[in-house]
Amino acid sequence: MNKEDICFMSAFEMREKIKSQELSSIEITETIIERIEKINPIINAYCTPTFELARETAKKADEAVKRSETLGLLHGIPTSIKDLMQTKGIRTTFGSKLYEDFIPEQDDVAVQRLIASGCVILGKTNTPEFGAIALTNNKIFGETKNPWDIERNSGGSSGGAASAVAGGIGPLALGSDGGGSIRVPCSCCGVYGLKPTFGRIPSYPRIGIAFYSMDHYGPIVRHVKDAALMLNAMKGHHPGDHNSFPDDDIDYAKVLDEKPKKLKIGYSMTLGYGKILDDEVKENVLDGIQKFERFDWDIEEANLKIRKPESAYKTEVSIGYAYDLQKDFNNRPEDLSPDLKGSIRLGLDNSAMNIGKAREQRKHVYEVMYQYFKDYDILITPTLPCPAIKPGWLETGTTFPSIGKKTLSIMSWMTYTYPFNMTGLPAASIPSGWSNSGLPIGMQIVGKRYDERTVLQVSKAFEEVSPWQEKRPKLN
Repeated sequence: MNKEDICFMSAFEMREKIKSQELSSIEITETIIERIEKINPIINAYCTPTFELARETAKKADEAVKRSETLGLLHGIPTSIKDLMQTKGIRTTFGSKLYEDFIPEQDDVAVQRLIASGCVILGKTNTPEFGAIALTNNKIFGETKNPWDIERNSGGSSGGAASAVAGGIGPLALGSDGGGSIRVPCSCCGVYGLKPTFGRIPSYPRIGIAFYSMDHYGPIVRHVKDAALMLNAMKGHHPGDHNSFPDDDIDYAKVLDEKPKKLKIGYSMTLGYGKILDDEVKENVLDGIQKFERFDWDIEEANLKIRKPESAYKTEVSIGYAYDLQKDFNNRPEDLSPDLKGSIRLGLDNSAMNIGKAREQRKHVYEVMYQYFKDYDILITPTLPCPAIKPGWLETGTTFPSIGKKTLSIMSWMTYTYPFNMTGLPAASIPSGWSNSGLPIGMQIVGKRYDERTVLQVSKAFEEVSPWQEKRPKLN
């Protein structure tokens, strides 16, 4: 087996080879570290590598195998952590110069659970400042590139995580999603990402209140089964997060072998308010939806009518940033990104009535989806209205491309993703194909509250009829 094949191997296969000692964790880890040293200078996915820690952990993992100890769900598997999650003794910057030298004294619960499951931590992955925008760039580490076209951005805010997985420099990545931050970069980078039901994976400790009621932690991977393994390792209540709920005792990796006999799938290209969609993306996603017909599932276009929730979402996010960062906005404005400063200004200008209106609109979005899921089991949409873009936003202000006669904005870029943070519903992005220019296109699969099982089963079914893992970016 050559080194590149090891780097692009599924975590599930790695686990089996480590258990059988066909490959050791240290062999896999060293092979991936060697590739990181070669590839990361090109795509800038990792911002803080932890190679010595990874080697030490991998060595201990191999010793545990030799002693026939009970092995964790992800024993010896190299994994990356988004730089928004605290990691004990490892610099955690949140992509901000405000925390450029911050060394946490504890691990985030999700990180702690991955470590307990046997993961080998390769390092932290790049993110925009406090995850504030769906493109990855910041004043400390710069821009994360897209492995399929390094002239384009990786998406965000888990852009470093998705870029790393796509580039073969880590089979597993922990991301977070407050408005599309797992699904957007997965669509851009051609990998699979799952945003579980809000509260499925605990989030603790947190700094500030921004995205507090909308931020979901989740896996970014190349294989659906790897996402199920990560979800198994991280799910379940933690007393530090009052939004978290008890473990459902479902083995998500095991239920992937089942396919629902009856399923009603609806699809929407607008959600009732979206007005910008690239024709190539639309055609690709519709072709992908047709592939589900071989499973004898009922499929039809859904008549969804969500009132445009953009102002409500922006209000919810901006008041959080304004509360968290007003002091730094006044005293250290030069250290904040332009987009984050704009969000803070918006939050400071909001009135109690605007906040109330936003909460009412959020309630409306949930009501529409509640009624929808009375009749359907799954909703499918594009993940993004177009493939990855070429922004120069940090230095010049965000500039988005036009589709037809309409120019994208950061919110129309996220048209299909952020409503499902407002509702807390589980949603995944899976590669549905590639554009004529060689860029990945993502399809979003949304499920009922608490129903990650069906989202993952539908994802696995699509993976079987439309596999993408053999396609690799050319970065050598």
